[in-house]
Amino acid sequence: MARHLVAAGQIIDEDSELALQHAIAARRLASRIAVVREAVGLAAYAAGDWTTAIAELRTYHRMTGRQTHLAELADCERALGRPERAIDLYRGADKETLDKDGAIELLIVAAGARGDLGQHEAAVAMLQVRELTSDENAEWAVRLRYAYADALLAAGRRDEAREWFARAAAADQDSLTDAAERLLELDGVTIEGDDNDDDEEELAEATASAADVDDDEQGSGDEQVEDESQPGEAFLDDNVADDDDALDEDDEDDLVVEAKADDDLVDAAEGDEDLDENPEDADVADEDLSRTEPAADVAKGDKETGA
Repeated sequence: MARHLVAAGQIIDEDSELALQHAIAARRLASRIAVVREAVGLAAYAAGDWTTAIAELRTYHRMTGRQTHLAELADCERALGRPERAIDLYRGADKETLDKDGAIELLIVAAGARGDLGQHEAAVAMLQVRELTSDENAEWAVRLRYAYADALLAAGRRDEAREWFARAAAADQDSLTDAAERLLELDGVTIEGDDNDDDEEELAEATASAADVDDDEQGSGDEQVEDESQPGEAFLDDNVADDDDALDEDDEDDLVVEAKADDDLVDAAEGDEDLDENPEDADVADEDLSRTEPAADVAKGDKETGA
């Protein structure tokens, strides 16, 4: 079981389908271990198997009492065409148990769900939190600035979007996003190939200029965000207009039915996933999935996700 988990963790970024097969093999051997269900959920999420990811991550949450993968669950709901349920996950999150990175990721997904519903200004308002104007250059700060720029652009606020793409590019030293490319697109510059030295030079100049945003313009931008948000609010503030958040009664009924169906699906899955006592099946699983060398330590299989 441990060897399958290690294999899944090592190759999840390169071959998510094979990683999922390894995780499922580990589940056949030890379905009642929480970390195994977490590994299956994360591998399924990476492979785009949204239904399996939801079932496994919910099982992991029930087994441990933790809420560590709410952003992935919400993103799966968006992928399945259910943005309202992604927003509900954000509203129902236990703010005291979320770390900064997980909380910001959940906020970004919820704002994306607003955009899915065509509520672009509401998405912009959700992302106007005090962390947006902090001096942090952590990964969550880069993703937050990029998501805010993207929401502004979707709302038709092109000039503001350009400014925030520039800020995201300036902080994105590890190329976590394509903020620099988006900035060039807004300026009408297109990169046609790797051998185009002029385009590469323009990309480098755009990223460098983003790091030197005029202090006056940056200050005014910070004031605008702070004026539109409430100072001192936590980053998971639910202060969004009630008329934007309200769902039709029919939609609420549908959500209740869908939630019940999901729970039935999870219960059925758990019934089928009892510990396999047949050693021959375990040997077959090991033989079919022998493409990855065993390792000494068990990998957790954690994986970042984005909106």
